[in-house]
Amino acid sequence: MAKKKVWIDPDLCVGDAICVEIAPDVFYMGDDGLAHVKEGMEFTGDREDVQQAAEECPGGAIIIEEAE
Repeated sequence: MAKKKVWIDPDLCVGDAICVEIAPDVFYMGDDGLAHVKEGMEFTGDREDVQQAAEECPGGAIIIEEAE
């Protein structure tokens, strides 16, 4: 199973923190008012919570892709 990584495009993040509510072990709110991904968040398989956060992100800022 391929490893995946998740990241947030800061130019698209609107800072509403829905991702933090859905997956607090993956996302956090920074002092800049934007959501960030906790360091080292690579995973295998599908994480439904991360996928849900990406789908519900109002700015479309959450990107899930194959890790290199």
